[in-house]
Amino acid sequence: MQWKHRLSGIMVLALSTIAAGNHAYATNGYQLIGIGQYQMGMAGAVVAAPGDPMTAITNPAGLAWVQPQAAFSMEGFFPEREANFGAGTTGSHSNLYGVPALGWLAPAFGPHLYFGGGFYGTSGMGVNYQQSNYFGGSLESYSNISFANIAPALAWKPAKNWSVGFALNLAYETASFQQTVTTGDTTSGLNLANSTSAFGIGATVGGMYELNKYVTLGLSYRSPIIFTPLTYQASYESMAAQGGPSGGPGQYSTHLNYPQQVALGVAFHPAPRWTISVEGQWINWHETMNEMDIYGPWNGTTHVSLPLHWHDEWVANLGTQYRICSWLTVRGGYCYGSNPIGSQDLAANLILPAIMSNHITIGATEKLGMGWTLTEAYMHAFQQSLSGTMQTPGGAVPISTSMSEDSVGVEIGYRF
Repeated sequence: MQWKHRLSGIMVLALSTIAAGNHAYATNGYQLIGIGQYQMGMAGAVVAAPGDPMTAITNPAGLAWVQPQAAFSMEGFFPEREANFGAGTTGSHSNLYGVPALGWLAPAFGPHLYFGGGFYGTSGMGVNYQQSNYFGGSLESYSNISFANIAPALAWKPAKNWSVGFALNLAYETASFQQTVTTGDTTSGLNLANSTSAFGIGATVGGMYELNKYVTLGLSYRSPIIFTPLTYQASYESMAAQGGPSGGPGQYSTHLNYPQQVALGVAFHPAPRWTISVEGQWINWHETMNEMDIYGPWNGTTHVSLPLHWHDEWVANLGTQYRICSWLTVRGGYCYGSNPIGSQDLAANLILPAIMSNHITIGATEKLGMGWTLTEAYMHAFQQSLSGTMQTPGGAVPISTSMSEDSVGVEIGYRF
């Protein structure tokens, strides 16, 4: 069977690359389970148990419960990915990324107000699949995305047992991607390799309530982050060999918004040195990742709609920490997230490495003296695989994807 008859779904796969892009570091869908090494060590169970100023991103009300401080985190992320596009398994050639984060917190304007903020960023995220013997041609799947989010936040604690908070989410992303097949002198597919950028804005509100000295409740809501369009200049787009539309020279554009989500947590303090935190999250992927429209000078139409069909995701987080002595605290956790991609929709999401479910974490914090602290964390996400079929004019072909993850990071903080 000629390769062109087996690639009727390649256009959807091509546009899926942009959804994979800045989120290839992802664990819950395309989202980190925690920002900074305290949160990573707790497996993300922090909405009711804030421990550093990165709580400005997850639950800004937590700023009122954390000692004024500044913290900087650097994390190395190591995903292992492979995919079968119907002609054998190929691995990604990009398996190392950096994830910096920082946070700050100080009293503001009075005894009951606290100002702080959090930031994290990624660079070069994506996939890089290359297959030289692809049904008589060569396959190239590539994405490269950078993402940054800064969240200035304000918390108010009018009483000793409760607080509320608000954060403004300001985000920036750049993206380039390509999904093409070359046979002889002919290249067909989608090629938007010129990097472009977009700005986004959203908000997070949260609250915390100390029921008694043993139980603390936390709740946060994060609105969608709405981005400006990602726009590209292309000389032409040719999907004719795959039975899809072609496009002439001009501007092509699409949106990649961040979903709304809700987190509810309970932190238990069975002993002065011991905390157990349990959290549940709902992430509204269906709203932002059900379909993706790409606009441009397509022949015969103004846009092409890509049916990604992501489901909403439910996440359960469990984290615990214990202060061994005055200078050492250890922690660990487990995170489970339901897979937002079903096997029936794998053909539309084959190069989306967003299928992870089970993660374990460990971490520790050491007090170094004079207000300085050092925090480390390690995360392992167990290998997850998904298989399906892709319909082509020549019949159904088997496809699959597989992924595992590791990360290790260090955070240094200073408490005022």
